[in-house]
Amino acid sequence: MRKRSPRVRPIIAQRGRALAEAVVALHRRCVRRGSSRSFAPDPDHLARSIKSAPKPLLVYGRFWVMELDKMDENDWKYHGEGNKSLVVSHLQHCQVLRLLKFPSEDSAHTRQTAEQAFRHILNIVDYSKYVMKPLLGEKYVHSGEVVKLPLDFVRQLSLKVQQERPELRCDKVMDTFSGCGLCLPNLTQLPLHHLRDHRPPICVEIKPKCGFLPFSRHITKECKRKVCRFCMHQHYKLANGKWKRLSRYCPLDLFSGSKQRMYVALKNLLEEPQNNLKIFKGGELIFSCKDDAKQQPDLNDLVQHLRPYFPHSNGLYNGHQPGKAVLNEFIQVICSALLSGGDSNRSGESRKVHLSESRPLCEASPFPRDLLRNGNQGLPKDSVLAKILQVQMLDNLDIEGIYPLYKRVEQYLEEFPKERNRLQIDGPYNESFMDTVKNCPVEDDGSVEYAVGKVHQYRVAMTAKDCSIMITFAPCEEDEEHQLNLEKPRLTYSISILDLDPKPYEGIPHQHKLDTKIVNYYLRSTQAPPPSSLYKERQECTLLFHAV
Repeated sequence: MRKRSPRVRPIIAQRGRALAEAVVALHRRCVRRGSSRSFAPDPDHLARSIKSAPKPLLVYGRFWVMELDKMDENDWKYHGEGNKSLVVSHLQHCQVLRLLKFPSEDSAHTRQTAEQAFRHILNIVDYSKYVMKPLLGEKYVHSGEVVKLPLDFVRQLSLKVQQERPELRCDKVMDTFSGCGLCLPNLTQLPLHHLRDHRPPICVEIKPKCGFLPFSRHITKECKRKVCRFCMHQHYKLANGKWKRLSRYCPLDLFSGSKQRMYVALKNLLEEPQNNLKIFKGGELIFSCKDDAKQQPDLNDLVQHLRPYFPHSNGLYNGHQPGKAVLNEFIQVICSALLSGGDSNRSGESRKVHLSESRPLCEASPFPRDLLRNGNQGLPKDSVLAKILQVQMLDNLDIEGIYPLYKRVEQYLEEFPKERNRLQIDGPYNESFMDTVKNCPVEDDGSVEYAVGKVHQYRVAMTAKDCSIMITFAPCEEDEEHQLNLEKPRLTYSISILDLDPKPYEGIPHQHKLDTKIVNYYLRSTQAPPPSSLYKERQECTLLFHAV
């Protein structure tokens, strides 16, 4: 197994001025050499400095020192939350803590919940490190580190952030029993951006969803081959009151590689972001869908935030009004970042990834058919979208093909329950699990090993279908690395992929039922009334003819 780099290994060390000075000095040395993005302290130098003082701390990430015995809830603020976890960000350092959430009734079983939280956090880190990072690329994935936090700090933090939480999220409580958390870089910031420019970083968080139409022979409803899951799901969510308006965003347009289609997709996301788009400025959320889903976000407010980054768009630009010109520039920046492969210094055409087995266009997409020339133009091979798409396409059987294999595994486990650990149904997520995902046979030989391999592939693909992309950019000087290939403005940027938790094995029956509901509701809601009913509605009308 590859030896872990010193810069990502937490070191339980001793607090003292010598250590702090050592870390800062090493950072400055790397900055002077122009290598601050890959800052890695010399382990011997750091170890010599560590030996000299009396209280424990955690050396985490590249150079931030977190003193576990001096954790203060007032140094942290509410950042956001999802269905299973809550995130707080540090007020001064570019770091976040991710803490699990549980249903309120679980708070009565504190010991069981604490053990469950610890296992859950470890599984998240291992799955990210040993499964998703090799598949998506090391430069895009930040696995983080497990930290054990003082319980008093966690309880006080829970009380502090409670008033800032959206009401619809308060059906679950923050884990205040285990003290376990996940420490990660704050991807809404550029931690090594030295702010020679007064404008803070802008971060765009996109949840792109599934970027291809299924092509499995197991599909029973033909509409699934023509309309993408996201577009069908919109009708179901609208009927259930999840959203008040249909989104015109289509993932296939974003994953097409065509700048025209990507532009349309991003424009539609801005007009109706739902939970697929958020924008941050200096780490503060400035644009997203409102929690009650009734109010549309104000694009004019967003334009005011963006104006300083696109000063040449403040006058008429290519015939556009100023606000539209700013948004146009902003969308082009996002497109450039999504298509970049981290090889901006290389010359020649980059290799492309094509969807040869799938239709290039979703029939529900609003993109004009007459503008569709070559369909799917392909994505640069090393772009973040290509990496995500390749992992999504591990699901080559669709849920309709996976569900029978799931039942095969379940039947086997009923007879041999002790085999659950060997088959790694619940982890551990290590190199062995990854080998099962990569080396699953192509043809079904009827074995439980084939079924487990395909189920694991499906779960990994589902993680990629539900991940988020973080694009963070800031104004920069000519000599800075990682610049977007734009004439104006000059921007440095970083791209990361997050929300890479393992999808539960037990969730497959739910996914199968949900798929059936979504498809059936879509067919009902989009089906035109039969001709006979149209005739009945109009059979009593009278036609009047006038002389001309």
